[in-house]
Amino acid sequence: MKFHKTSLQDARRIELEKRGDERGFFARTFCEREFAAQGLETHFVQQNASRSVQKGTLRGMHFQTGADAEVKLIRCLSGAILDVIIDLRPESASYKKWEGFELSEANCDMLYVPRGFAHGFMTLSDNVEVQYLVSAFYAPSAEGGVRWDDPSFAIAWPFAPAVISARDAAWPDFEGQDFEGLDLQG
Repeated sequence: MKFHKTSLQDARRIELEKRGDERGFFARTFCEREFAAQGLETHFVQQNASRSVQKGTLRGMHFQTGADAEVKLIRCLSGAILDVIIDLRPESASYKKWEGFELSEANCDMLYVPRGFAHGFMTLSDNVEVQYLVSAFYAPSAEGGVRWDDPSFAIAWPFAPAVISARDAAWPDFEGQDFEGLDLQG
């Protein structure tokens, strides 16, 4: 795997090193030694999958707090997404900054999202499947989020969402929440 720094402190885009032949390719998507050598989380307790049937489906922007704050390792298995992360760690050099990454079945890239980040994605095609590892078990009481179109971040989505859940549409703006006392890093 090749680990690439991003403009956001501690986040990484991970490029698979494919070994290919006439059958296709083989690549590692996780190696404890390689992740540890990069100073990244190596303990994942859950693997999740989402399937979105319609282009323009938006999921996010989510995070978990306290002891349930989680690291995510995300990969798009079919179709394509714009995966967006926002650094919500007040002490970070990239605080309140966001970056988007195209993850697709074609590029096979992965995204490493540290604790303290909000995460979401928009599907760029129909029939998208996303799979991700998380370092903490899902805890509904620790869940939080910010609105996908919050002016505090001004995320440049490629188009308006065609499908978004009522819950995701109703997340409050960043400025209306008390993030100073919120433990986003466990």
